[in-house]
Amino acid sequence: MNFYLLQIQVAAEAAKTQAEKSMTLWELTLKGGWIMIPLAILAFVAIFIFIERFLAIRKAASFESNFIDRIKDYIHEGKIDAALNLCSSTDRPVARMIEKGIKRIGRPIKEIEDSIEIVGKFEVYNLEKNLVILGVIAGIAPMFGFIGTIAGVIKIFYNISLADNISIGLIAGGLYEKMVTSAAGLLIGIIAYIFYHWLNVMIEKVVHKLELNAVNFIDLLQEPA
Repeated sequence: MNFYLLQIQVAAEAAKTQAEKSMTLWELTLKGGWIMIPLAILAFVAIFIFIERFLAIRKAASFESNFIDRIKDYIHEGKIDAALNLCSSTDRPVARMIEKGIKRIGRPIKEIEDSIEIVGKFEVYNLEKNLVILGVIAGIAPMFGFIGTIAGVIKIFYNISLADNISIGLIAGGLYEKMVTSAAGLLIGIIAYIFYHWLNVMIEKVVHKLELNAVNFIDLLQEPA
């Protein structure tokens, strides 16, 4: 019985020792050194831009499915003011495009198409705002990680030069900095890369909807009265 109790006690002590030697994520992050500060800033900026653009693009993509049908009814009934009011009260890119087209009713179709296209380009430009920053972060985050790798190697050789001998204890700090910064830089770069292309796919879908509704509006104007 005492033998089993001794085994349990030894196992408990081993588990306690292992827990004491284990390292939390925060402690591991601190091992990366000063280079983790710009990497953390890049990560925060990437997440902020993604959330802000995601919400803006999703809002732009959502509008009433019968919007064009209502515009069509108003125009057929000669209620141009009602159609303009509907557009101005609908805070969506498609509404602003159609509003510009309605204001050009009576002019050549080509002029109406051009005015709608110009507004559409501005709307797409607004949707793409700050996406280039995500692309930059995807490119430079791994480079910051590489800088941390170089700094870690320099630290290793510096410690060796001071002690004039080689031991695991001397090189451990530099290895931590080297591996942690490399992993963090790659991870942030991959995440920013995914965010960038994810948002671009969403924008492409919005552009398709804008083009489809613009075509439907032009067809509406060309229908027999």
